[in-house]
Amino acid sequence: MPRFPSPAQFRPHLLTALVATTGGAVFWWLHIPLPWMLGALAATGLLAWNGHAAVAWPIRPIALILLGLGLGQTFTPSVMAAVGLALPWLVVAAVLSILAGAMVAKLFARLAGTDAQTGYYASVPGGVIVMAILAQRAGVSATPVILSQTIRVILVVAIVPAAVTLLIGRGEGGAFLTDRPEVRLAGLAALAVAGLGVAYLGHRFGLANPWMLGPCALVIALAAFDALPSGVPMWMLDAAQVGLGMALGLRLNRERLLSARRLVVAAAATTLLLGVVMVVLAVGLAWLGRLPVGATVLGMAPGGMPEMAITAKTLEVGVPLVLGFHLVRTLLANLFVSSIWRVAVRLGLAR
Repeated sequence: MPRFPSPAQFRPHLLTALVATTGGAVFWWLHIPLPWMLGALAATGLLAWNGHAAVAWPIRPIALILLGLGLGQTFTPSVMAAVGLALPWLVVAAVLSILAGAMVAKLFARLAGTDAQTGYYASVPGGVIVMAILAQRAGVSATPVILSQTIRVILVVAIVPAAVTLLIGRGEGGAFLTDRPEVRLAGLAALAVAGLGVAYLGHRFGLANPWMLGPCALVIALAAFDALPSGVPMWMLDAAQVGLGMALGLRLNRERLLSARRLVVAAAATTLLLGVVMVVLAVGLAWLGRLPVGATVLGMAPGGMPEMAITAKTLEVGVPLVLGFHLVRTLLANLFVSSIWRVAVRLGLAR
């Protein structure tokens, strides 16, 4: 596990945090969708591009813990029942997302100058860490996969919230929305400690994304039995946005990006193409399944689960449904992405 920064190293970390928070405040003042994440991302990215950004390793896990606690409180029994009824559509959406990613893989490989298998793992929207792990298991270098998937997440975070706000607006969640629980300081403190403990246990046991999913599962269980000690205030979710934005912005390193220009162009081009395809599929799926359009678009977006979930929370378009979409896609990606590649090779489609 990485170490905390020493006192001599603390100044750039503090500078980055202050600049990132200021960026979030400016975006909030300008009424930009998802302001705290996008503002922090832009400000940290500017520092990272010039080699001055520093983000301590606990920032992203802490942000994910706060996010998990805040998102879990949206799963009331009635909302969970609604998500259960929508489960067949979540599976269909996951399959369509994986197949759409596989379809743009050849274009990615051609633009980036990589082999077809690298293009495949770099293009399928199964999550940055998941796709990197699957690529390594398949004998593919994880570096181009991580870079391309990161660029995809950053572009989706930058474009999709504004598009959803413009086309759909806020509060379009139907049965997947619920009232915010009352905040009680003592209960909130206990919840934070318990969430940290669950997340740490998940990390020790090697669970995927334990920092977010562990606290989220804890709060869902408490909410299901009407035993939630406190709600989670919005300022904590805003702080989580800043943390996630800093973690993403730190990856905008000039040397790394300029040394892989073809890959960056390929990731950007295929992300835009995949995004358009996903929006069309999401609108069609929402119409067929009578699901909220905004939540379906965010659920099928080729971005990361934490980023799309906090977008849904900010825009109030059905957090549980968006989480459901991404959880099912991540699960199916873990189970079937490598098998799909092997079948494509046998059929002569992966060339």
